[in-house]
Amino acid sequence: MSLEIRKVVTYAEEIRIDGGRAGDPPLRKAAASAIVRNPYVGRPFSEDLSEIVEPSAELGALLGAQAAQALGAPVESYGKASLVGTAGEQEHAVAIKTSVFGDAFRVAIGGATAWLPSVSKRCAPGASVDVPLCFKDEVWVRSHYDAVTLTIPDAPAPDEIVLVVAVASRGRLHARLGGKTKEQALAER
Repeated sequence: MSLEIRKVVTYAEEIRIDGGRAGDPPLRKAAASAIVRNPYVGRPFSEDLSEIVEPSAELGALLGAQAAQALGAPVESYGKASLVGTAGEQEHAVAIKTSVFGDAFRVAIGGATAWLPSVSKRCAPGASVDVPLCFKDEVWVRSHYDAVTLTIPDAPAPDEIVLVVAVASRGRLHARLGGKTKEQALAER
């Protein structure tokens, strides 16, 4: 691995009841994150962020495989997030999750074609992040708009970046606000 990984954290949950009603099947969500050293900390401003961009494909493959395994079901929705420590720049957090990362992540979860929603921020250790989710093959499938919230108490340290991927097995339980359905989106492909 080209980027130095301090640790990897995985998370999974299964939501069985929402609004007092059971869901059939339950909604499974999972996330995988890597806490990596930011190679740009302590250096002068750099226009070239390739030291983070180019090796991020390795992280996309690793985290995609970890998240899919933790989910334990076919992936229907996905998202990504990155947090940079206070000694870094928000642009470092964005650079680590560009298309290079996203393409490898898509392959690792079994393929996807939709825009990959994301968020990034500069923060201190223990900050929470809401990783946005959407249907993996069509961003306009409203039933799959959701999020996974993750907090890692000791990360990011000032010289680190936390890269997070999140996946889900289906849309929200009892989604009923209309819009394009998953079935309609798949039929249009």
